[in-house]
Amino acid sequence: MISKLRAGFGRLFRPVAQFLLDHGVSPDTVTFVGAFGAVVAALWLYPTGHLVAAGIVIGILTLSDALDGTMARLANRVGPWGAFLDSTLDRVVDGAIFAGMTIWFVRHADASLSMWGVVAALACLAIGGVVPYARAKAESLGYDANVGIAERGERLVVSLTAAGLVGLGLPQVVLVVVLYLLAAASAVTVVQRMAAVRRQTRAEAATAGTPADGPDEGA
Repeated sequence: MISKLRAGFGRLFRPVAQFLLDHGVSPDTVTFVGAFGAVVAALWLYPTGHLVAAGIVIGILTLSDALDGTMARLANRVGPWGAFLDSTLDRVVDGAIFAGMTIWFVRHADASLSMWGVVAALACLAIGGVVPYARAKAESLGYDANVGIAERGERLVVSLTAAGLVGLGLPQVVLVVVLYLLAAASAVTVVQRMAAVRRQTRAEAATAGTPADGPDEGA
């Protein structure tokens, strides 16, 4: 669903993308600016208690993923560097978001919920980082792990929306519960990706007539 929305935004942003290219702005610049702005918003607005503003600003800035991709296609500059840059900065932004939420729980949450919220946010940060790693590692080995119930787009929408609704007056426990569910969904996604690669290695081994398991060569 998120991928379809991003594609739609890409078409919508086409005139903007062309305007920026015509004025010498590169796709990499848009990527850097969007990521930097999202990191600043996450580490400033969440710790200062502005949950609604944080969700709006970060949500808008993350749309730069659609804008820079459209710019790269228009300029015929789609390549491995852009994909690497996007993926790396996405991890930085994700880390800033959940770090900001962690600080919010420490500084603003009710005492009875603070520790639970900190653990939930850190769990989302840690497990959420494994989700893209599993896919990237699989692809580096020649396998497809593009599966799972909680990809990055879904994780961002759920976490930003839940925090924003708490900022609008919902009980703080709502954000705590949502983050725990999100961490669980991320863990399920990791297992799904591991299972997908396992099936592919077994099928490959069966075709080649070789053992499916081999020595661990490290990360």
